[in-house]
Amino acid sequence: MQITSINVGRERQQQRKEYIETTGIYKMPVDGPVEIKSLGIEDDAICDKKNHGGPDQALYLYGGADYAWWEEELGQKLAPGTFGENLTIGELESAAFNVGDYLHIGEVILQVTAPRIPCGTFATRMGDPQWVKKFRAAERPGLYVRVIREGVIKAGDSVTVEKYAGETISIVEMYREHYNKDKSEASLRRHLNAPIALRARKDLEEELQTWTVKG
Repeated sequence: MQITSINVGRERQQQRKEYIETTGIYKMPVDGPVEIKSLGIEDDAICDKKNHGGPDQALYLYGGADYAWWEEELGQKLAPGTFGENLTIGELESAAFNVGDYLHIGEVILQVTAPRIPCGTFATRMGDPQWVKKFRAAERPGLYVRVIREGVIKAGDSVTVEKYAGETISIVEMYREHYNKDKSEASLRRHLNAPIALRARKDLEEELQTWTVKG
C-alpha cells in the first residue's frame, strides 16, 4: 500500500441546522513532505477538541478500498480528504484492522486506536441529513491512530502493516459496541484490555462501573 494523499484542514464555518459551526473537516491534499508529530500534523485544524484530536486520535486514516465502495454506492467520484481524513491510503480497508495494529510509513509508526463515529458535522459536510445512518450501516469507519514514532512522510510513501500481538478487538467490533445499548461485563472488559483510544476508554470505564453497581 502507498499513501495516496496527505490532507490538512483549515478552520472553516458551515451552516449546521439553526447555527453556524467552525470545523476543520474540510481537508485538502498538500504537496511535499509533512512532519508527523505526537499530536498529528501541526497545521491541521482541530476545532472540536472534546471529541477530536489528542495523542490517541492524532490522525484519521481512510483507505482507497473503502472510498471505492462509497463511490459505487453514491455513484460519484470522491476526492481524497472528502471524509476529513489526514491520510488517504491505497488499498486500505478499515474493517480488516484490529485495535493495536501498527502501520509503518518510513520512520513513522502509527497504532490503530479506534473507529470513527459519524456525527452531525460530518453529515453537514456531506450535504446529507441521513449520512450518519448511512455511514454507520456501511461499517467502513476508517481508523484513528496514535503516533508511536514521529517523523516525516509524503504522498507515495509505502505503508506496511504489523498486526498487534496482544489481546484486542477488531475495529468493526469496537464500532458496533459503541452503539450497543446492552453491553455485557465481559465485552466491556475485553475492550478495556485492548489499546483503545482514551476517550473510548473513559466511556467504557464509566459503563463498566455502572454495570458493576447494577450487578
